[in-house]
Amino acid sequence: MKRRPVFLLTVLCFGFAFFYVPILSMMVYSFNESRLATVWGGFSTKWYVSLFSNRQVIAALMLSLKIALVSATIATILGTMAGIALARFTKFRGRVLFSGLVTAPLIMPEVITGISSLMFFILLADWIGWPGSRGFTTITLAHITFSMVFVTTVVQARMSQADRAIEEAAMDLGSRPWQVLFDVTLPVISPAILSGWLLAFTISLDDVVITSFTTGPGSTTLPLLIWSKVKLGVTPDINALATLTVLIVGIGVAIAGFVMNRADARRDADARLAYQANK
Repeated sequence: MKRRPVFLLTVLCFGFAFFYVPILSMMVYSFNESRLATVWGGFSTKWYVSLFSNRQVIAALMLSLKIALVSATIATILGTMAGIALARFTKFRGRVLFSGLVTAPLIMPEVITGISSLMFFILLADWIGWPGSRGFTTITLAHITFSMVFVTTVVQARMSQADRAIEEAAMDLGSRPWQVLFDVTLPVISPAILSGWLLAFTISLDDVVITSFTTGPGSTTLPLLIWSKVKLGVTPDINALATLTVLIVGIGVAIAGFVMNRADARRDADARLAYQANK
C-alpha cells in the first residue's frame, strides 16, 4: 500500500516531465544569443526584437487571429444549435443520419477533410465561379466545418446534464420557447459554450493540414509560416514566437477558467439562496 503512491507519483512526474521539459527548454533557448537554437551563447532578447520587426510574421499572425475569431464564432453558433437539437429533440426523422454527419469529422483524418474541402471549392469555382481564389474565405469555411463538431459535442454533453425541469417550470410560468432559450437554457450552458468557443479558436489557430489544402498565394497563416521555417532548421526566432504563443494561450486559458469558476460559484450561491428562501 505504501509503494503504490510512490509508483504513481513517479509515473506522474515522468509524464509531466515528458510533456513540459521540451516546452521549458524551448522557452529558455528563445533567449539564446547564438543563432544556433541548440547551442547556448548567452542571454539575449534580440530575437524577440527581431520577431516584432518581422512584417511577414505579424501579417501571418493577424491572418490567423482573424480566421480563428470568425471561424470559432460561427462554429460556436452552429454547434450550439446542433448540440441543443441533439440533446433536447431525441426523436425526429433523420436524427441518426444528422448525428453521424455531425460527429464524422471527429474520426475522419484531417488529410481527408482537407482534400474533400479542396475538391469542393474547386467544383464550386467551376460551377458558379466562386470562390475566385483560395484564401481567407476558404480557410475560414474549412475551419468552421471541423471545429463545429467539437462545439456540438461539448454543448450536447452539458445539455444532457442540465435539469430540464427548470425549462419546463419557465414554460409553465408563461414564458415562450424563445424566452426560455435566451433566459434559461443559454445561461445554464454558457460555460459549455465558452469552452466550445475556446476549443474551436485553439483548433483553428494551430491547424496546419487542412489549412495547407485550402489556402492560396498570399494567405499564409502563422502555423504554415512556422512549418515552412522549421523545414530549414529551428532558429531562436521560432523559439521566441512559440514562447509568446504558449504564454498568450496560457493566459487566455487562465482567464477563461477564472471567469467560468466565478460564474459557477455565483450560480451555486444563487441556487442556495433560492433554496433557503423557499424552505
